[in-house]
Amino acid sequence: QVQLVESGGGLVQPGGSLRLSCAASGFTFSNYWMYWVRQAPGKGLEWVSIINTGGGKTYYADSVKGRFTISGDNAKNTLYLQMTSLKSEDTAVYYCAKDPNRSNDPTFEYDYWGQGTQVTVSS
Repeated sequence: QVQLVESGGGLVQPGGSLRLSCAASGFTFSNYWMYWVRQAPGKGLEWVSIINTGGGKTYYADSVKGRFTISGDNAKNTLYLQMTSLKSEDTAVYYCAKDPNRSNDPTFEYDYWGQGTQVTVSS
């Protein structure tokens, strides 16, 4: 069955960096768009970044563009999110998620989620 397991969250000072990982299993990783999505306290879900490792396309939300980098290792079936220049407003639970469709463009729908990893940016 499909499993997504995030890791790498933690407490970091403003301006610091973290790298999140998402170990995927149960499907062919490179066939699907994969997302990093976050939920800040008291707020709704916000997609952060998207990648199709088979085609090499990536997308970023304006709020993280230039600071975050998404990547994937098809051999390890692992998704990454390198986060730099972190701000207090990046504090959230970060989830990796899988697109249900094998399409040329992301659908912004998610059929599987991980359990999430907490990122707290605070001095």
